[in-house]
Amino acid sequence: MTPPPRRDATGQSGDSGGQAAGPGGGSPGVGPGGASPGGTGRSQGGPGAARAAQSKRKRRLSWWAELLVLFVLALTIMLVIKTYVVQAFFIPSSSMENTLDIGDKVLVNKLIYHFRSVERGDVIVFNGEGSWDPPSAPQSSDPVVRLASEFGHAVVGLFGISPGVHDYIKRVIGLPGDHVACCDAQGRVTVNGVPLNEKSYLYPGNTPSMTKFSITVPPGRLWVMGDHRNVSYDSRGHIGDPGGGTIPENQVVGRAFLILWPPSRFRVLPIPATFTKLDTAQAVGARAIGDLTAPAAPLVLAGSVAVPLTCLDRRRRSARSQRAAAQGTVSAAGGRWPGRLGKRR
Repeated sequence: MTPPPRRDATGQSGDSGGQAAGPGGGSPGVGPGGASPGGTGRSQGGPGAARAAQSKRKRRLSWWAELLVLFVLALTIMLVIKTYVVQAFFIPSSSMENTLDIGDKVLVNKLIYHFRSVERGDVIVFNGEGSWDPPSAPQSSDPVVRLASEFGHAVVGLFGISPGVHDYIKRVIGLPGDHVACCDAQGRVTVNGVPLNEKSYLYPGNTPSMTKFSITVPPGRLWVMGDHRNVSYDSRGHIGDPGGGTIPENQVVGRAFLILWPPSRFRVLPIPATFTKLDTAQAVGARAIGDLTAPAAPLVLAGSVAVPLTCLDRRRRSARSQRAAAQGTVSAAGGRWPGRLGKRR
């Protein structure tokens, strides 16, 4: 007899055994490699890794962009301060020894003469172009070349290296209208007939001047001398120049008030006591204000740069923390979502 036809068990039970015998030989509802169609198998591993790598690249680019912004901001602030507030200068010669030695770096206050006038005894930096030196050659007519040159000089000046060849540093001896002369019976320099006791700042062994002179300082000009009188080529050496050796007040860059470097020579540059007997009460008061504010300039300089940078750094850290928290929330949500899909199926 012919045996009865064999029934397919899967057909009767409605089971999906036919699907279970797929090419992968896996269990029901599981695709190749053991990954459920809606689960977190290898099919999602590739895009996740790509997103992680892309996020890492973005974070790296963001870090470099923030660093560049911080650098540009710091450079801009320093250039503004150097141009209008305080500038460091390098001492290249011995004309101010022993007050200033070769290699010293001094801070020069550019704002002080907006609040008080130049005083006798001030150590000043000034531009000698047109008074002690001939005028410089005209700059390039190309605005790009001129701007690049000025920017380069400004950046170099941040490190205490004066880019100009016309900058000098000397001590103010005579103000406009003063009669400055040398020498009296004791060989001293006199200002308006009052002798100066210069022992506290003159180079040891130097006389106040080996050159005799007598001049009334013209309006708007200053008589200046170096502390190392035997080697200083100061107003005495320019008596034959226009102005009789004096320099214009409007060419003063600022007052040197602090030796910043080297650390062993760090100190404030006060006005010697010998000049106080020549001052009026008003001048003494103005000088006192200047002497009180000058030592604070380095702190103002450091704070004006550090405060904005610190604020930016805090904002950067806060933004980074917020991004990390947001990524943690997304990751946690991503971990629960596949389970919900599996439950629904």
